[in-house]
Amino acid sequence: MPQKGHSLNLIRRILKTLGRGVVLKRHLPREFASVPLLVSPDSALAYWRRDIARVDPFLLSMVRELVRPEMTVWDIGANVGLFSFAAASLGAQVVAVEPDIWLANLMLRSTRINKLPVTVLPAAVSDGPGISKLYLSDHGRASNSLRGSGPAQTVLTITLDSLLNHFVAPQVLKIDVEGMEYAVLKGAEKVLQFRPSILCEVTENHDLVGELLRGAQYEFCAAREGNRRPLQRPSRDTLARPV
Repeated sequence: MPQKGHSLNLIRRILKTLGRGVVLKRHLPREFASVPLLVSPDSALAYWRRDIARVDPFLLSMVRELVRPEMTVWDIGANVGLFSFAAASLGAQVVAVEPDIWLANLMLRSTRINKLPVTVLPAAVSDGPGISKLYLSDHGRASNSLRGSGPAQTVLTITLDSLLNHFVAPQVLKIDVEGMEYAVLKGAEKVLQFRPSILCEVTENHDLVGELLRGAQYEFCAAREGNRRPLQRPSRDTLARPV
């Protein structure tokens, strides 16, 4: 078993090295109109797969559950845009916010191919405006974060509330920001008053995130659980709905 584990780690390191800067054209499943998009194993090794439905089936299932035609969707931490383009293929208007300049550019290139109504905004979201550093993760661009060390990009930081000056308020808000979710929600007081459904990956400050959501009159559950019973403390994949 140790030998097998060593071999798998070696294969992953090789695939990771080969995937740096690689861009691949893939298609969403038929239920999302088989629309084309550009992806990269530099973001996540799973994008080497041809069948994109197997890359993140949970995320696609949440699009099916939450998104309806003519909705407005904000995708915060959009990565290559899997959630964004799936939502847009169902008729939603999407604002996709991604701080990694390389990934944001990849999404822009995808919009030129698939012509979907996705507005790409290259910025980081936090609890206040400013200029920050986005640290590039060794584990892949999907793990980039405003917290870390090593190689970094300089990025503009905005709040979700500031987006209301330029975009229609969301009915669906997806947040995947590698530990910055509490800061993102702190800067979304006005946005939460519009009562969007929220899909949020909570990896830090679970109690603070829970307190903030309850204070905004939300209840939340573990999105991956079938019974969807309310929780006292957010889980990694949290689905929050207004009470």
